[in-house]
Amino acid sequence: MSRKTKRPFDPKVFLSKVNGGRSVIDYPKDKIVFRQGDPADAVFYIESGKVKKTVVSEHGKEAVVALLGSGDFFGEGCLAGEAIRLSTVSTLNKCVIARISKADITRVIHEEPTFAELFISHLLARNSRVEEDLVDQLFNSSEKRLARTLLLLANFGKEGRPEPIIAKISQETLAEMIGTTRSRVSFFMNKFRELGLISYNGSIEVHSSLLNVVLRDQPKINR
Repeated sequence: MSRKTKRPFDPKVFLSKVNGGRSVIDYPKDKIVFRQGDPADAVFYIESGKVKKTVVSEHGKEAVVALLGSGDFFGEGCLAGEAIRLSTVSTLNKCVIARISKADITRVIHEEPTFAELFISHLLARNSRVEEDLVDQLFNSSEKRLARTLLLLANFGKEGRPEPIIAKISQETLAEMIGTTRSRVSFFMNKFRELGLISYNGSIEVHSSLLNVVLRDQPKINR
């Protein structure tokens, strides 16, 4: 008797079968998905495209706290009792995003163990990324932070092939992401281009050699 090969779980296929409070929306570039202070009543899944997550302080200062792309969930704070959105999410390019109501995804997590496992893995990976971002902000130079941000935008380090061509993104936005000035970003972008680490002419093409900037002078691990 032949044993059937277990097919890998595909969240896109699964979400397409979810009934109830679910919708898939095409978003243009620079579109707000939800704003800080909006009711937190749904979880979102990015089928394609990239978004940024920003927070505005009481004094009006804005900071980019996360970059998300295909295969990422966001808005999951509503499952932990978050009544209102603590951040604003907007698109960096054209996106296809699935919106799943809080009630519906709660039911799915309880009824579908495979999906629950995927979702927990996502939350753990997100927590790890937040810790990496914090270390990056505390200990790395703005040059390294910019290099790491460009690599993340190009999906280096994620499953599947990197996407070396990054959608047009302003130097102001890059400066917000790494916590520095636009002039510093401009200086480092020109430096990376002169060294052949990126190609930059409106859109950005990231080369794998940019990893050397991030890995330079990293502490050695004793084995």
